Amino acid sequence: MRALFLFEFFLALWYNIRMIAFNECMPRERARAMNAVVLAFVGDAAWSLYVREGLVFSSGCKTGTLQKLASERVSAKGQAKRFAEVEGLLTEEERAVFLRGRNAHKPTKSKNASVAEYNISTGFEAVIGFLYLAGDYARIAELLGGEGQ
Repeated sequence: MRALFLFEFFLALWYNIRMIAFNECMPRERARAMNAVVLAFVGDAAWSLYVREGLVFSSGCKTGTLQKLASERVSAKGQAKRFAEVEGLLTEEERAVFLRGRNAHKPTKSKNASVAEYNISTGFEAVIGFLYLAGDYARIAELLGGEGQ
């Protein structure tokens, strides 16, 4: 009986989850108000896709090489390095999102980066996630321009 209840619960939950269109945007205010770690979660995926697309479009490498190149850039160390290059370009709004992400309590710890690098990368991911959810792809391109190559 309990198993049937759980099945029905998850089935109802599944059907009530609203599927969105790819690249659907949300109002900037809503994106700004989201939890910084959630923004970083989205930003990590957007950053990874941006880097991987750039590598695929700019090289004829095999997947093993592409993975190695992507891992160097997508790592906390790589993200912290990229942030140092673009920090001066951030708007006040982006800077505020960065600080929220950097200072947020994270559920995990980095395995291969210092605490400072991990915090900076989380803040940077939050900025990318914020811009992605708000649909500001041109701004993402400005900040990440050339990173995928």
